[in-house]
Amino acid sequence: MKQRIGILHPGEMGISIAASAQNSGCEVYWASEGRRQQTRERAEQFGLRNSRTLASLCAECPIVISVCPPHAAESLANDVLAAGFTGVYVDANAIAPQRTIKIGQTMSAAGVSFVDGGIIGFPAWKPGTTCLYLSGERAAAVAHCFSAGPLDAKIMGTAIGKASALKMCYAANTKGTVALLAAILATAETLGVREELFAQWKHDDPALPEQVQKRIQSNTSKAWRFVGEMEEISRTFSEAGSPGEFHAAAANIYKRLAQFKDSRTPPTLDEILAALTQGVAAR
Repeated sequence: MKQRIGILHPGEMGISIAASAQNSGCEVYWASEGRRQQTRERAEQFGLRNSRTLASLCAECPIVISVCPPHAAESLANDVLAAGFTGVYVDANAIAPQRTIKIGQTMSAAGVSFVDGGIIGFPAWKPGTTCLYLSGERAAAVAHCFSAGPLDAKIMGTAIGKASALKMCYAANTKGTVALLAAILATAETLGVREELFAQWKHDDPALPEQVQKRIQSNTSKAWRFVGEMEEISRTFSEAGSPGEFHAAAANIYKRLAQFKDSRTPPTLDEILAALTQGVAAR
């Protein structure tokens, strides 16, 4: 009998995880109740089995994987508990390890096996591009659901919080650096030295100005999702004894870029700078 797993919810990342599980011989379920048409079409395209309601999904699937925006992690976990779930729950959201530990404790107290997950990389359509790090007593059972790839699954031991901590530290660099570059360009634009900054960058490295622009452009359509992630990284740093203010500021940068949500074509640099400097008088 095929392993049944539930995905909450099949967004851009979630659907790629679902496809990897299918590729590894699993039957993947989702719950359409309250979901957007775009999500419904995505789930239908990949042949996910529709349980209709969360309660039905929890009854049908012994493993449930949560892939949702950071702010919704606790509420979704509580909804799963309220639905009577007693299997293996994987929180694969970009949240601080302290929050992950709290959710795990709540799950364990209710008799649910909890696995901490951290996704690093792009949606998992190509081998070697995306890894699901897992920590927890039942991590091996979850990793087995992705044995055929293209998503890689790596076990980090049994301590809850380790997978989330790795995700936070990794994204602190990748997405945090993009926010820093965006803030640098916005400041240079406001102070009237953008062209001179680009010239100096080009002197240092001829490819750098274009690389910076492309890095920012490629993240604008997802900026709305990164706001909560930067806030989680800020919390992670602060509770680990490091300054968290930088990534709190990075969240502000991504808020300014959130207007480009789901844009089909990357905005121009001028459009990006206009969003970043809105309400700021140029000098």
